[in-house]
This record gives sequence, C-alpha cells and structure tokens, in this order.
Amino acid sequence: MLEIAKVSKLFNPGTVDEKTALVGANLLMKPGDFITVIGSNGAGKSTLMNIISGVMRPDAGEVRIDGQNISNLTEYQRSQWIGRVFQDPMAGTAPRMSIEENLAIAYARGKKRGFSFGVNKAKREIFKKELARLGIGLENRLGAKVGLLSGGERQALSLLMATFTRPQILLLDEHTAALDPSRAELITTLTETLVKEMNLTTLMVTHNMEQAIRLGNRLIMMDKGRIILDVPEERKKDLTVAQLLGEFEQISGKKLADDRIVLG
Repeated sequence: MLEIAKVSKLFNPGTVDEKTALVGANLLMKPGDFITVIGSNGAGKSTLMNIISGVMRPDAGEVRIDGQNISNLTEYQRSQWIGRVFQDPMAGTAPRMSIEENLAIAYARGKKRGFSFGVNKAKREIFKKELARLGIGLENRLGAKVGLLSGGERQALSLLMATFTRPQILLLDEHTAALDPSRAELITTLTETLVKEMNLTTLMVTHNMEQAIRLGNRLIMMDKGRIILDVPEERKKDLTVAQLLGEFEQISGKKLADDRIVLG
C-alpha cells in the first residue's frame, strides 16, 4: 500500500522564481490499484512521481509504503519497492551495455551486489523467457547494445526491467508520450498485460485523456499542486473525454479550447 500524506513541495523559496509544486497532497493506493494521473502543465504530476521515487524529498508530509515512512530514504534505497519507467526511451537503461547486462542490473535491484551480479546460464534463460513475453524478438538479441534499439524496443525493455522483480509500486511517467502511435499502442498493451498479470500497484502519468480513461481502475486529476478530482472505478467505466474536460473546467475555473491545453 502506498500513502501520500499531506505532501508539499516548494521550489526556489523566497525568490522571484518561487513555485509551489505540491500543496498538502493526499493519496492512498490500495494493493492492485492502477491509477492514471492527468493535469495541466505545472500541475505537480512529475513532482509527485519524483517525491514517491526518492528523486526529491518533500518539504512537508510523508510518503509511506505499507505504513513505513520512506520520506528520508534515497532513490536507491526505495528501489527495492519501486520500479519506474520514464518518458524518454533513453532513460532508465545503460545504452553502452547489452540487453542481458541491463536485465542483470534490474535483476539485482535492491540486492547486495557481488559475484551474483554477472550473467550466467540460468539467468540468461530467465531473461530469454521474460523477453519473449514482449513479443518483439528481443529474446534473440541478448548481446545487442541497448543504444542500438529503436525507441519502442527500448521502452519495452525499460518496462520489463521496471517490473522484473515484481515491485510493490510501479511508476509510469508519460512512458508512451515520446513514441509514434503504433509503438505507443504496443507499449500501452504491454503495460496492461504486465500490470494485470503481476497485479502491480501502478501510478501512471499520461497526457492522453483517452488513455487515462481506458487504463486502470481509478483516475486522478491535478491542478496547481493539488489533487482536485479522484474518479473511482464504477464512475470511470462510463466516463468520456468531454465529461472529463467539463469536470476540469468546473473545478479549476479554467476555460479550455481543447484537451491538448489540459494535458500538453
């Protein structure tokens, strides 16, 4: 279970560049929840992700996993519980290392590193089996340098690496936004499959409103550092983009020309 309790974050305090990123944010995720997150630019979506993962620490409030306060733990220390996939396909992997070497790093996440960090025959078979689930032939290219993969292939590998050790929390930070439509749909389908098969507790930021409605069992909307809407599964099933836009305009007081302004 992930709990965000009264979390606030202020950048550049006391300067002309002062910016409030989060204001007393509260969020409770139950095991197996798949929550999509939408909001305007500067709404606090990425800051929320960074605070959960440990890239940033909150100015106030706590981040808890299974009741344990992890607010002061480093990103590395949290990696035993948290997996993350970034928007940039180049992030989250080591481009000069091979596919199997990258998977070995993911396999060792949160463990003490010794001789077991290397790749042996048993691990290689595990890697092949897991890669075959992606359905794009990477299991036959274990020695290929990750930097030579296409954006879609690399993002598929990043997704697999993030879920390899069955993390308690999976963070997806606009992980399809940088891909062309066909590759984005491939990664979306892989996401649905892996999250469902592993019953992963997942928080996904997206700029695509249709995707936000289609995926997951809950949807939250952010604006000006606050969570302004939390849509449960029962209501989300029949939600439309037009209704979601209307909700945003009503709650935030912003009149929008189209959904790109909300989620751009």
